[in-house]
Formats: sequence, C-alpha cells, structure tokens
Amino acid sequence: MSNKIQWEFPQALEDEAIYILRETAAQFERPAILFSGGKDSITIVRLAQKAFYPGKIPFPLLHIDTGHNFPETLEFRDQLVASLGVELVVRSVQDSIDQGKVQEETGKYASRNALQTVTLLDAIEELKYDACIGGARRDEEKARAKERIFSVRDEFGQWNAKMQRPELFDMLNGKIHIGEQVRVFPISNWTELDVWNYIRREQLAIPSIYFSHEREIIERDGMYWPYSPFLNISEEEVPFRQKVRFRTVGDMTCTAAVISEADKLEDIISEILEAKISERGARIDDKRSEAAMEKRKQAGYF
Repeated sequence: MSNKIQWEFPQALEDEAIYILRETAAQFERPAILFSGGKDSITIVRLAQKAFYPGKIPFPLLHIDTGHNFPETLEFRDQLVASLGVELVVRSVQDSIDQGKVQEETGKYASRNALQTVTLLDAIEELKYDACIGGARRDEEKARAKERIFSVRDEFGQWNAKMQRPELFDMLNGKIHIGEQVRVFPISNWTELDVWNYIRREQLAIPSIYFSHEREIIERDGMYWPYSPFLNISEEEVPFRQKVRFRTVGDMTCTAAVISEADKLEDIISEILEAKISERGARIDDKRSEAAMEKRKQAGYF
C-alpha cells in the first residue's frame, strides 16, 4: 500500500453516509444524533451538516451524561453546539441513580458505562425518538460488526442479532411497528483510519485529549488509566505524570490512555498505522467478558 493511499479518504464513504442520513430524515418522524463528544459523533455531525446544507441539521443531539465524563469533552460539546446552533438534549445517569432505576457499581472496576442504557431508553421513550443515529463502526468490535445500517430494536429497546433485516442493494428499510426503535449507523463501513483521514481532510476540531498531553495517570493491569476522583484506586496505585493521549473517548473510569508524543493529526494517523492493538483495546468495559458489548447491546445499549 502506497503512502498516498494510506492518507487518502475514500469519497464513496462520505457519499454513502450522506445518503443514509437523508434516508433517516425521510423515513422517520423523530430522529436524534447520539452525541458523546468523541471523534465518531463529531464526524456524524459534520456529515449531517453536509447532508442538509444550506439548511440546519434537522436532528437534536442527545448526550447521555454519566457524570464521569472527561471535562475536556464536555467543554468541547458545549462549544460545538453553540457554534452550530443545534439543539442539545442532555439526560443524566445520576438522575437514574437518584430515582432508584439503576444502582451504582462498587469495587475496583466500578463504572457507570453500563448504567447509560437505562437512561438512554428512558430518554427515547420520553422524547419519542424513533431513530437514534450513532457513530459505531463495524471495525471497532465484533458485536458491532453484526449490526445493519438500520438496526431495529424491539419495544423494550433490545437488539437481537438473529433478527436483523437484510439490506440489499443499499435499500434501507425503516418500517417499524409501534414501540420499536432503530439505531442508525452512517459510518458503519468506515475504519478508524478513515475517520482520522476525514477529520484531517475536513479540518474538524476535536477534544484536546485526542492529542498528546501531560496528565496524571495510574498503571493498572498493564494499562494507563486517567487519574480522577471517580476512579477507585488502592494504596499501591500511585498517580504519576506522563504524556499520553486517548484513541477513544468514553467514561473516565473505563477509558485507558496510550503513551504518545502525537500532538498533530499527521502524527496520530502515523501512530494508528503502526498500532498493534485495536482502537477499543483501550476500553476497559469491553474486557469484562468475551461478549461484553453484545450483552450491552441486547439490553438496549448504543
């Protein structure tokens, strides 16, 4: 593979994603974009801008806030929403905990990541969303590789891998029964490298934690965890300062950093080309079991 090919973005991927977003607007009554502040959801927002230009993005952004997010990501979210003039809807996992709908995890690996599912499904029911647009990609994780572009969820928000509809010749079928929902994945066919090349081509702003920076971390299980008041650490886990960056952005209690000097997009892309582990290899929540992601999806996860 030539260096030129490695750094090019396939235009057909953008064309496909724009087609999917326009089909979503046409086939559903109340779609929303699931927005985390990460690179994939930022890419979705850019694609929506292009899909409906010169009009405004016709979907609200829905953020499920765990209360344990990176402050840099929340700051970026608010700046992006203000600059675009789009509607932001935030629902809090803390509210679900306070209402007794979910229980806070305890112990060394406690995280609120799995608790988001209940908050999300409550928000979908409250706001009557029939399609939620997400930035999941098939190359990220094997459970995500099983999903269709239009991934139907039942009246309980649950996903069944054996009940996926065929999508032949790019024909997207948005027909659903009362109470059912659909998750829409416009960049399902993209790779991590495609996303970064698109960010580079479009000169998209992204949260600062994607770039190399110095912060306090701890080492646990051979991985580098961001030190925060939300992390349950032992006396042996002494925080130290190190230059790191994050390949994926989630809850601070389940997202590990990588030691890196990459402080420019070109350096990040070069680093990805040489990486020996997958992007979600730094997501602790995916390591709880062999089928961790699939089980969360079956319960209604993003």
